Amino acid sequence: MNLDDIRKLHQKKHRDAEGRYLIEGEHLVLELQKAAANDPRLLSSELYVSHEYERWQSPFKTHRINSRQMAQITETKAPQGIAAVVPLLPAPAPAADESVRSIYLYEIQDPGNLGTILRTMAWFGRFRCLLSPGSVDPHNSKVVRASMGAIFHVPVEIDVALNSLRPRFEQIACLDLDGESLNSPAFGQFDCYLFGNEARGLPASQLADLAARSFTIAGSRRIDSLNLAATVNMVLYELNR
Repeated sequence: MNLDDIRKLHQKKHRDAEGRYLIEGEHLVLELQKAAANDPRLLSSELYVSHEYERWQSPFKTHRINSRQMAQITETKAPQGIAAVVPLLPAPAPAADESVRSIYLYEIQDPGNLGTILRTMAWFGRFRCLLSPGSVDPHNSKVVRASMGAIFHVPVEIDVALNSLRPRFEQIACLDLDGESLNSPAFGQFDCYLFGNEARGLPASQLADLAARSFTIAGSRRIDSLNLAATVNMVLYELNR
């Protein structure tokens, strides 16, 4: 790819058209290399380095560019001097392992929230992320940076319609202010856990069709909501406690 085409990967329509996305920085490249050791499809990634990283050891095809060119293709104000173009991969088919739970995010909009959630899912392991239509692109550069490389380690499905969950999952749970306590022994028995949009939550009309069982995180009730990423993180901790 030429540098102009790489720069365009900051836009979703070009990522979709090219089937690739851009990552920046040493930590993300290291995580990519770790993931490529287990997934040969990632070996088609291409590395771009300026003089600071000209001796970097990598399994990828490597291109040496100057600092001005690095600044041209990256978004960060002070690029580290290392970036990679990575193939967009479909999420692997769900495994038969019943211990892998699915986390469904409905129209999540904040890239920082999604990146943080993916990072927590990767930390605990054995989770799969399902994104509804209208959600932020998981390969958005802000999501990728906030995930700290978790994007390479968590299976992510996109454009999963809410009404498609009932045929797929027998037991579905959601979070609600008036639900049962998260401490209930029943909380860990579900296949899929639903979380709503940051501002609007989940559509009540469809929840009834899903027969989702409601749970709540106990609090003072002085405010009526928690940050989405904080909520998911507490749920993931509880499921692994």
